[in-house]
Amino acid sequence: MHTTHALHALHPAPAKPGTLTDEDLSRIIEMAWEDRTPFESIALQFGLSEGDVITLMRRQLKPGSYRMWRQRVTGRATKHLALRSPAVNRAFCPTQYKHR
Repeated sequence: MHTTHALHALHPAPAKPGTLTDEDLSRIIEMAWEDRTPFESIALQFGLSEGDVITLMRRQLKPGSYRMWRQRVTGRATKHLALRSPAVNRAFCPTQYKHR
C-alpha cells in the first residue's frame, strides 16, 4: 500500500471545474460514500483533495444527504490511509460484490 508521501508523488493534476464528466461525478460520489474507499484513492484517480471532495459533495447532494454523508465520514478511520488499520487491506466489504 502507498504511503501518503508516495501518493503526493503520484497525485495527478487537480481536476479543473467543468472537466469532470457526469460519469466521473457519479463515480466520485459513489467512492465518497463507500466506507472503505479512502480519500487518497479519489485523489489518485481524479486529482481531487479531501476538501475538493467535500465541496463537490456539498454541491451535488441534497442538503440532508450531505449532512448525513458528513456525519458518516467524519472521524471514520477507513476514509484515511494514515488512520487505517493494517488489517483493512481491501477497498470493499467482502459481501459487496458477491453474485447473488
